[in-house]
Amino acid sequence: MTVHATATSFADAGQPPVPALSAEEVRAAVLGPDEVAVVDVREGGRFEAGHVSVAVPLPLGEIELKVEALLPRRSIRLIVTDDDGGTTGERAARRLAALGYTDVLLLAGGLEGWQAAGFELITGQYSLSKALGEFVERRYHTPRISATELRERIETGGVVVLDTRPIEEFHHVSIPGGVAAPGVELLYRIFDAVPSPDTPVVINCAGRTRAIIGAQALQNAGFPNPVVSLENGTAAWILAGLEPARGAEARLPPPSPEGLERAKEAAGRVATRFGVRHLDADGLAALRAESGTRTLYLFDIRTPEEYAAGHLPGAVSAPGGQLVQTTDSFAGTRDGRLVLLDDADGVRATLTASWLIQLGFEHVFVHAVPAAELTERGVAPPATAGGAPVVAKVSPAQAEVLIGEGAAVLDLEPAPPYYRERRYLPAAQVARRSTLADSLAALPGSGPILLTSADGRLAALAASELEKRTARRVVALDGGTEGWIAAGLPYRTGLDQPALRPQEALPKAPTLEERRVTLDAYVRWGDTITQQLERDGLVRFRAFD
Repeated sequence: MTVHATATSFADAGQPPVPALSAEEVRAAVLGPDEVAVVDVREGGRFEAGHVSVAVPLPLGEIELKVEALLPRRSIRLIVTDDDGGTTGERAARRLAALGYTDVLLLAGGLEGWQAAGFELITGQYSLSKALGEFVERRYHTPRISATELRERIETGGVVVLDTRPIEEFHHVSIPGGVAAPGVELLYRIFDAVPSPDTPVVINCAGRTRAIIGAQALQNAGFPNPVVSLENGTAAWILAGLEPARGAEARLPPPSPEGLERAKEAAGRVATRFGVRHLDADGLAALRAESGTRTLYLFDIRTPEEYAAGHLPGAVSAPGGQLVQTTDSFAGTRDGRLVLLDDADGVRATLTASWLIQLGFEHVFVHAVPAAELTERGVAPPATAGGAPVVAKVSPAQAEVLIGEGAAVLDLEPAPPYYRERRYLPAAQVARRSTLADSLAALPGSGPILLTSADGRLAALAASELEKRTARRVVALDGGTEGWIAAGLPYRTGLDQPALRPQEALPKAPTLEERRVTLDAYVRWGDTITQQLERDGLVRFRAFD
């Protein structure tokens, strides 16, 4: 394999060029036997607009906050992609090298070069996970029901509606009468939720994927009741002019002893059909011993509450449904080893493993953790790769004084997903860490600059860089916006927060008609994405007919 040298940007003059691989060489590396990770370091929705199928998003401004969890092995071959193989990619590659990653390369010519070589770009957020849902529905003909049909069934009674999204999404908006059963909790808890084997069950989510996966999971497990997915989820319900529920709290309780036994029998059928591999203590120890040469992920797939109450040291909380739905936010390489940690019954880990296997992951294992080994409690604060920078910080009370004296307030937190409401300081403008130094001319006055972000970590990173580029006083809000709110200080919510640079403004929530257009486009995307992935050839979903 030939390693090429890229041109050095003006900003990096005097430094050696970042090594690069051609599009053909990157493709060969991904298809080869060695472990490779491909990261996309662009910001502002560029990833969703088109990316290499196996790439995971690692925005330039958030590298230190995300890379440790995504790519814990620093010797992995790491290929950086951007639009054109230019400044953004170079900055990211140098930052990764400074954090200790020893084999960092650029995609020569970036995605422009990739397309010029005749290769595919796929669109969307969590695209492979969503594409799996489309693949599954078409392969297995997962039955579905429309929103208007469901309303009629609810009115006549005798139907159970289970929502497979995380609790906070369910609480925000749901189907009236629905009950929360997030992700793989569905199979684990469902046997106590239906009064008879004849009771119809409807699985829903916000759109399509999680409802399809949930309904098909029950069918794969041999669940006896008639099961369908709600076609296009709560989005279709709202677009049909039906009133959703807001603030719902109902959730399926943990299984009874009888319900658990039936769930274990169902999980056994799943394990047999999909070839789920179980790992004993010696097997886990062997994988740990090899984690220097092959990435090892320890994912606790139980609920966040169970994780906080006690988990295996070193494990990461990754509730099974979210791990399947948003895989590229947890695992930065498809070549790593994924060990799914569960209670002794293994129901939830087995179901999660079955989907990851179908998603094309080759090294997936289930490990039942003895209760005596769940010794680590609570949720550790997220790690900042390279350590937290030493910068000047101010308390919320001190920040309030500075704001009153005219300090410029910049909020560096990225846009929330799915147009969720954002909480922010009344005086704060949206800004981006990667362009902050170039945006100083747009700031009025010459007084202090106060930086904030959700938990303050991103603000501290930006402050450590900005203080070297300006004579103005630069401080970070200790605890970030969350600390400000916890201190009882006033804040605003919504997506109308002003931006320092117009091109970096938060995306506006779509109108009802825009949502209809987006949903139609999503359905059309589902009709073509599996064929596109077949042409691409870098990811192979697995079917078990």
